[in-house]
Amino acid sequence: MSTVIPTTVIPTTETARIYREGADFIPPHPGSDWTRFVCISDTHSRTFHIPAGDVLLHAGDLSSWGSLSQLIITVEWLKSLDHPVKIMVAGNHDLCLDKNWAQPIYGLLPEEVQQARTYVRSQAAAGLYYIEHEPFRFMLPSGREWKVYGSPAAPLYARGSFQYETTDEARVIYNRIPKDTEILITHTPPFMTLDTTSKGKHAGCHVLSNKLAELRNCRLHVFGHIHECAGAQINTDDPFRLVDSVSVNAAMAVTKKAIVVDLLNW
Repeated sequence: MSTVIPTTVIPTTETARIYREGADFIPPHPGSDWTRFVCISDTHSRTFHIPAGDVLLHAGDLSSWGSLSQLIITVEWLKSLDHPVKIMVAGNHDLCLDKNWAQPIYGLLPEEVQQARTYVRSQAAAGLYYIEHEPFRFMLPSGREWKVYGSPAAPLYARGSFQYETTDEARVIYNRIPKDTEILITHTPPFMTLDTTSKGKHAGCHVLSNKLAELRNCRLHVFGHIHECAGAQINTDDPFRLVDSVSVNAAMAVTKKAIVVDLLNW
């Protein structure tokens, strides 16, 4: 079964705890045996109050309509936050980060795309890391190393960046995820997980859903894209996992609230 979190409920297990952002609902950091992840997505060049934590994860749509100037607003805001480690991926709105949009038919200047891609890759000194179809590892002062993978991709919806049209394209993208991934960040949800649109359609990716079933070490999957289905759930129905996993649709466009996940340093 899966436990879905409404705004006023705090689901917990022995290895995972979820909190909706807001001072009344987030207790103090549980200590060095735990890592606190703060999950956000779909901020679209807007800035918000973000609770403290060990790691900030942004699951894409950093900008509103994909220009470099809009991207800079978000990146400079993220740099100003105090989280020791901050990781971001792009989304379908982040046109200036997609190399394909440097082609003349798409309408962005190649120089703007190159400048944007160089800019996001140059923020490591501020503890802000951009990942695009690639793994990333970091170690916290507690000595716990976490293995992360990030992808900006999503099924084709409308004119946008980092989108795929076919099942074969999706398989190529998601087969790159290492089997030992513990923290997965994608822009799209998987199919049937916090992916219901306002019209009642499940807009998540079937291929990603199938891939997740193979990722036995994945403790936390953070995504966004479907604004109206923001929330989180603890997945407790897989007998092959030693610990429970957490799925988070961290889109802030509607809720304007981050979601906090505490994971035991297993």
